[in-house]
Amino acid sequence: MEPVEALRRIAFLLERAHEPTYRVRAFRTAADRAGRTAPDELAGRVRDGTLTALPGIGKVTALVIEEALRGETPVYLRRLEATEGEPLDEATAALRSALKGDLHTHSDWSDGGSPILEMAETARSLGHEYLALTDHSPRLKVANGLSADRLRRQLDVVDELNASLAPFRILTGIEVDILEDGALDQEPELLDRLDVVVASVHSKLRMDRVAMTRRMVAAIANPRVNVLGHCTGRIVKAGGRRGGLRPESEFDAALVFDACAAYDVAVEINSRPERLDPPKRLLRLAVEAGCRFSVDSDAHAPGQLDWQPFGCERAARCGVPASQVVNTLGADDLLAWTRSKL
Repeated sequence: MEPVEALRRIAFLLERAHEPTYRVRAFRTAADRAGRTAPDELAGRVRDGTLTALPGIGKVTALVIEEALRGETPVYLRRLEATEGEPLDEATAALRSALKGDLHTHSDWSDGGSPILEMAETARSLGHEYLALTDHSPRLKVANGLSADRLRRQLDVVDELNASLAPFRILTGIEVDILEDGALDQEPELLDRLDVVVASVHSKLRMDRVAMTRRMVAAIANPRVNVLGHCTGRIVKAGGRRGGLRPESEFDAALVFDACAAYDVAVEINSRPERLDPPKRLLRLAVEAGCRFSVDSDAHAPGQLDWQPFGCERAARCGVPASQVVNTLGADDLLAWTRSKL
């Protein structure tokens, strides 16, 4: 295993385990530095004991590089791989193996931590056929949401990357804010061009139950919307991307899920450990309503793309049929579905 590969694998496993960002960043920074350093220089610095003189390489990452250059699997990596999680049960594993892609992911164009290409290559390594790139819309300034012009530039970048990644596909998309009146936070003409539109509430999460229900149903009824993202907005585990806990938004779940079924909008099963949204009681209600679903990672870093098993486990427990999960479809069938309402 080459040093860069070892360092990136460690970062991936740390992200998957929801370890602090600073720890992950140390290994990604070291991987970037090692990748920009000539192999002969790396080997020479190992001999001279001067690896840590390179910016971005500390004692721990230097040891990983040294062990990799000796042809060994670094101890740090072996330890992580030995403790990376328990085996999935049969039902969860079956659903995970049926997934062909991920419909909710972020890159460093908004508030993600890695370039589009790295996210795509990681998704491909996990066995995906496609990855929907759904960076935030402009109103979410805290997440560096994409203006219409920036989103247009991103579409050109995706076209170029797809030419080199084929047959793997990056699907164009957005996580668009649902505004207080139920409108969508992006130009309609631009939304029409996208492969996948995930609509989520990110503001005024404590608004009145009736107003929130009206807001969500208005967005669901919009023919441009394909997936309703993290419907309650809850945060159940401290230390996530926003820090603290957050209660569920209040809305008429039966009415919202009936609208999803009527307008053929998939209910997202958000796999982020701090979200796990919707709660199981609401997930069962959505099953009873006959909704479609999308099991998504909501990944903001490469290692988080492997969080989908968390969503699969909850889907299996709540009786979600694989046939109702839209990202079990191949790319062509998925796009036929997302474009069927336009």
